Amino acid sequence: MAKIKLSDRKVQELKDVCKSFNNDKGELINVLHKAQGIFGYLPAEVQEVVAHELQVSVAHVYGVVTFYSFFTMTPKGEHPISICLGTACYVRGAEKVLDEFKRVLNIQVGETTADGKFSLSCLRCVGACGLAPVVMVGEKVYGRVSPDGVKDIVAEYN
Repeated sequence: MAKIKLSDRKVQELKDVCKSFNNDKGELINVLHKAQGIFGYLPAEVQEVVAHELQVSVAHVYGVVTFYSFFTMTPKGEHPISICLGTACYVRGAEKVLDEFKRVLNIQVGETTADGKFSLSCLRCVGACGLAPVVMVGEKVYGRVSPDGVKDIVAEYN
């Protein structure tokens, strides 16, 4: 896999974040949250910077990144789409909605469209069970989504 060239400005910002947590390895999760905010995801190159600054092994950082589902090592699209597959949403047809997003965007869960506009993921519960099935695009919540409504949601962002 090709190495990613990180911008010097963002690397410095990440080092400043580490410093703000006193380069304390006990703050790894907090640092990773901030790092993902800076870069949008946590590629190996970002994990290496964090490991170096907090003086922990890259393997340890990788273990934390892969353990917690919040963290991602692949870039998300400009408009990340998340389909809730919690019980209420699932029972009310979320899987059919997910299948339609996969068809319309021509990507699988965990992938990003070639133009970088959309990425697709699933989550467990957004706490809007009364609106099931629920889809989130970025921070915007769409309730009572049917497969027929998928094209309209995608069109809003094209």
